[in-house]
Amino acid sequence: MKRIVFFIFVLCLAWNVQAQLARKDFKADRCLSASSYLAYPGPLQKKLTPAPSGYKPFYISHYGRHGSRYLIGSKDYDVPYYTLLKADSLGKLTPKGRELLRHVSVIRSEAKGRDGELTLLGAEQHKGIALRMYKNFPEVFAGKTNIDAKSTTVIRCILSMENELQELLVLNPQLQIRHDASNHDMYYMNQTDTVLEKQKMPADVRKVYDAFCAKHDNYNHVMSEIFNDDDYWKNKINAERLNYSLFRLAGNMQSTDLRDSISLYDLFTDDEIYDNWLETNAYWYICYGPSPLNGGNQPYTQRNLLRNIIQEADSCIALRHPGATLRFGHDTMVMPLTCLLDLDGLGKQIKDLDDLANDNWCDYRIVPMASNIQFVFYRKHFGDKDIIFKVLRNEKEATLPIKTDMAPYYHWKDFKDYYLKKLADFKE
Repeated sequence: MKRIVFFIFVLCLAWNVQAQLARKDFKADRCLSASSYLAYPGPLQKKLTPAPSGYKPFYISHYGRHGSRYLIGSKDYDVPYYTLLKADSLGKLTPKGRELLRHVSVIRSEAKGRDGELTLLGAEQHKGIALRMYKNFPEVFAGKTNIDAKSTTVIRCILSMENELQELLVLNPQLQIRHDASNHDMYYMNQTDTVLEKQKMPADVRKVYDAFCAKHDNYNHVMSEIFNDDDYWKNKINAERLNYSLFRLAGNMQSTDLRDSISLYDLFTDDEIYDNWLETNAYWYICYGPSPLNGGNQPYTQRNLLRNIIQEADSCIALRHPGATLRFGHDTMVMPLTCLLDLDGLGKQIKDLDDLANDNWCDYRIVPMASNIQFVFYRKHFGDKDIIFKVLRNEKEATLPIKTDMAPYYHWKDFKDYYLKKLADFKE
């Protein structure tokens, strides 16, 4: 009996330690709580695993999110600004509230007319990714090889593509580059699936999500820091919406030129930061992850993209020096593609939203700004039938749910057999 009790104690202790990982992350760096607004942290793996003897890289297939950007929609700046401005006119702000108003005014002015646009940091992120890609796999970019680059038609994605291509051209002026951004390619670059879209958040799932959020709504302290009249913020404003807007502003500051002069994170306690993040993380999991609450099919929104990756790779494998296929899009593609591939086990189905953080399913580790997935292909010589590859997820070697005798490398044939069957089994 004592052994059973001890075992249960150890199990609970391990569960509790695991549940604290996100908290520890935020304790070390509050910017991580920004979810998809996290500025690209750079490669977490400094040294990549050498290829098996005799194998050389010859082709890269890539899909990446645009770099750091401004918030989308003027309301993200206007809601907190006008809410605070009105409260100030009524004498309802504390000294800290008036300081916050000044900061929000500066942030709003700096972002005016730049809704969703790439920031200077976003451009630098893509230059850095291109530089590391070139240095890590120089054989792929040698000589007069071809680079085929495509972007969605959104300007921040186009500029992300152009910054990456410019850096590659600096490194090798001989590159033959073809780049495009057309509705012609949107069926796989930014697929819209009206059927799956309707299944994202039906009424029963919305009820579960709202109940989860109600448990983690945590903004009384923030409001008391801003307003000098509790009755005012409880009855005259939408405190929940203001808290949400301020937390988004706080998270996005790291992507702008104001990141070294203004921070809004001092408004929030550690618990408030954690609770705000939990709500956003759960939303990402339901709407773009493999959540069983809505059937677990949202990752299949990227089935056309995965088919394109496979088809393009097969075509390029037939070439002597194919170069690279680079695609530039959005987090709403990177997230479901990551889950569809089940990279690093992120395709796992977790029914209870309270278990997401315990299971280390963390959005900020999946889709920061400039997040990317790179397939790097190797062979011993042109005509080699045993093509191998590895996947880099945000420039870190990732695992796949297929067997391999050379991890982190996999056989391309095994990949195609597994995923083409997975796609074929999905009933549209």
